[in-house]
Amino acid sequence: MQQHDWPAEYAELTAAGRHAPLPPADLDRLAVAAFVLGRDAEVAAYRERAYEEHLARGDVVAAIRSGFWLGFHLQQHGELARAAGWQARIERLVPEDDPQLAGLVAMADAALRMNSGDAAAALPLFEQNMGWATEPDAIVLAALGRGNCLTMLGRGAEALKALDEAMVHVTASQVRPEVAGMAYCSVIALCMSLYDIRRAQEWTQALTGWCDQQPGLVPYRGTCLVHRAQILQYRGAWSDAADAAADACRRLPAGAVGSAWYQLAEVERQRGQYAAAERAYVAAAADGTDVQPGLARLRAAQGRLDVAVAGLERALAEDAFSAARPMLLAARTELAITCGDRETARKSAAELNELARADSPYLQALAAYSEGAVRVACGDPKGAIPSLRRAWSLWQRLEMPYQGAQTRLLVAQACRALGDLDAEQMEIDSARAVFERLGATVELAALEPGRSSGLSPRELEVLRLLATGATNRAVADQLFLSERTVARHVSNIFAKLGVNSRAAATAYAYEHGLVG
Repeated sequence: MQQHDWPAEYAELTAAGRHAPLPPADLDRLAVAAFVLGRDAEVAAYRERAYEEHLARGDVVAAIRSGFWLGFHLQQHGELARAAGWQARIERLVPEDDPQLAGLVAMADAALRMNSGDAAAALPLFEQNMGWATEPDAIVLAALGRGNCLTMLGRGAEALKALDEAMVHVTASQVRPEVAGMAYCSVIALCMSLYDIRRAQEWTQALTGWCDQQPGLVPYRGTCLVHRAQILQYRGAWSDAADAAADACRRLPAGAVGSAWYQLAEVERQRGQYAAAERAYVAAAADGTDVQPGLARLRAAQGRLDVAVAGLERALAEDAFSAARPMLLAARTELAITCGDRETARKSAAELNELARADSPYLQALAAYSEGAVRVACGDPKGAIPSLRRAWSLWQRLEMPYQGAQTRLLVAQACRALGDLDAEQMEIDSARAVFERLGATVELAALEPGRSSGLSPRELEVLRLLATGATNRAVADQLFLSERTVARHVSNIFAKLGVNSRAAATAYAYEHGLVG
């Protein structure tokens, strides 16, 4: 679509409408401009007025089209009952000798079935419509409907082909902005669900370019907001990712906002903002979103390993075919290694490897990283390095710097075990540079001099607070931990530092530069 000045068009049409009733064609244009500018509440009213005016003038075909796009808008906003009412209304108007209009109305019926959860019934209707569709909008809608139905039916590879077909028309044809925006978001959502991260990044970049051609357009609606935040996080733009996720939390309705809260929690956890992450996980759960594996990782960072294990085990047992299973298995592998449970770590990494499809570099990287981590933990550093090098190469291709830096730390561990201290230091320095650029405070703390003492990042946090004279209760309140957990951390700190009092631990902290 060529550049279009939507604010100017909206201002011109609304100004004209204040002086005299707009003709129905202008009402249709105003509905499109309102949609593009994010004035969704106005769209249905303009479409209804256009429908009535077209009918009053005897233009039945135009009335049917206005009614169709009104139903389309209502369906996109979850108003299925109103959409069904308009569907019935325009069906009665379709001439028997107009297959194009009949097909358009039939496609609206297919969309209603799909959005009501009956993908099996909707799929053949969309496929039939692909046979008669000649207009770019109709072709794209039919292909999108087919792709989304195939996704719902678990036929991901076929769905991706269908959506690719739709995108050919979107990028090459003059399709309506409502259709183009939905097409971009649908293909990005499917890519993310299939862990095709690179493809999702490419389509997000294309969507951004398309949005830039539409002055005034409000981009990234619905779950597209969440996926954009996720991709920004993957690329290391954590502040932008947090802003995008927070925007999604404000704009998405109840019943759909849980994924936005979860994404915000993930960014905050990675940034070391554990209190903010905790609040966001709670909000996600309140909206019905499963907060694993993110919450388990937060609990592990807080030293609550038993709670973390229980959460992951519950999620893994609940649905053996969950789309999130690879992420759950990766987290379970890491947690098992932390707990010294090598057998569980091996089993989790092996299952993850089985799920790592050849067409998903992301899953391949995740599986290679997990295998390398298990080998390091099990005393096979030489065998770990090839897997870790492969994982790092894939993370580089996917432009995921944080994961790449984490991988280099594991390579450093393997090099140290092999006695190659020069290689160890170079890997650590490379990882540190990335963490500094990202603002990864937790990881940077672990790389400070105190790391040689064997203290974990959480134990370092506790030690720094102890050095200020804080009581266990005060430490617990500040770090959002239980007092019992803090006491366990204090005991571990004493054991690792070889001291038997808070005063001695404080002295150690100052002597080794662990506090300012």
